[in-house]
Amino acid sequence: MIRFFRYSIVLTLAILASCQQILEPKPVDLLVDDLVLNEPNDVQPVRIGLYNAFRSMGASTMIAGDFTADYIQANGTFNDYIQFGTKRITSTNGVVDVLWNNLFSTIYVANFILERLPNVSGVKDDVRKQVLAEARFMRGWANFIGAYTYGDIPKVTTTDNQTNTQIARTAKADILASVLADYQAALTDLPDVTSASTNATTNATYLNKVNCRAAMARFYLYQKNWAQAEALATQVISSGVYTLLTNYSDVITKDFTAESVLEVGYSLSDDPGTSATGLNNLLVGRREVIPSNQLVAALISTEAGTRSQTITFNAQQQRASDNGWTVRKYGTASEDNNNIVYMRLAELYLIRAEARAQQGKLTGATGAVADLNILRTRAKAPAITLTAQADVLLAVERERVYELAFEGQRWYDLVRTGRAQAVMSAFSPNWDSHYELWPIPQRETQLNTALTQNSGY
Repeated sequence: MIRFFRYSIVLTLAILASCQQILEPKPVDLLVDDLVLNEPNDVQPVRIGLYNAFRSMGASTMIAGDFTADYIQANGTFNDYIQFGTKRITSTNGVVDVLWNNLFSTIYVANFILERLPNVSGVKDDVRKQVLAEARFMRGWANFIGAYTYGDIPKVTTTDNQTNTQIARTAKADILASVLADYQAALTDLPDVTSASTNATTNATYLNKVNCRAAMARFYLYQKNWAQAEALATQVISSGVYTLLTNYSDVITKDFTAESVLEVGYSLSDDPGTSATGLNNLLVGRREVIPSNQLVAALISTEAGTRSQTITFNAQQQRASDNGWTVRKYGTASEDNNNIVYMRLAELYLIRAEARAQQGKLTGATGAVADLNILRTRAKAPAITLTAQADVLLAVERERVYELAFEGQRWYDLVRTGRAQAVMSAFSPNWDSHYELWPIPQRETQLNTALTQNSGY
């Protein structure tokens, strides 16, 4: 059963005060079961609900990407995170359930808009096209995360609960085909943005053609379509809309920077830091998980350069199995670094580097090494001088660790490159290949008998 439960969606838009008028509705409490889309005045509240549903996926996606991999070790008492730290993940894990629900809640709101908005009279054509495009993109994004996290998942295209309560899993390849279709449809009608747009908050918060291309570059990278991944990453980099920050420390300590391609924001009134999946709570407050010794060694290496600032050491916390290290990337709302970045420009350089390396484009101004060295230079780390393809690809893997640690990418990277078994079996004696997918939440398989469980769970 896909459970579209009644819950409150609250989005405080104070952080978006500089956006254009169409993007400035007042804060609302929106109940998913009570969504209304009958007249033009209903469009913006429902649109806010869509963006907030999209925002809800952030923490649990980061946890999936980095806690499932070799980045963390358990350091607390919460069983869900002990499972991640010891690599004994079960279908009753609360975060496994949270991510599933957040993904399908986003899909539900997107489907609601796609079903209703075309029939609402009096809505301006440009508004209608933009909001429909946003719905297509967010449905695609949720299905992309779902397919690479759980494998085959239900393909939900309606808001009819009777239909959705007994819906079987659809092949991963078919889900991914629908993701591409949604992205391509969104790209057509999303607003364009140029380098003249200097509002970093607007550029990262709201969907546009450039950040849609960024998501498509990631899609094609995962699909091993190297030429398309390279081309789209180049378009994003060359657009000038997003720029690399001079200092890597600003990536860690600031929200809505010029480097942020897609980011979800929080304010003082809705800071998720103390929730069960609140990243500041887990990583800083309670320190339920801490950086693994292997990751610490990587991040404090010479190769990492200033990206060592992703973590910090406190000798007073060092005891027993606690190595004294803490993640810095997720603060509180008052500290200006509690947002969750879905994509930033550095990732586009890494996508392009990997795509170029896979095509044998290794050296020279348009080679993979040049892209990697752009990030090395920013991090004040030694330049890469490799020339063999296998060595360059391993350098890309390491660079993704240094640059993107705790941004939710590591597990997905290891699985898609076929490196998960080698890396993770060396990291933990409990690792098994079935952990290359998360389980379907037990509650879902109990409520929907059409849902089968992933092997090994």
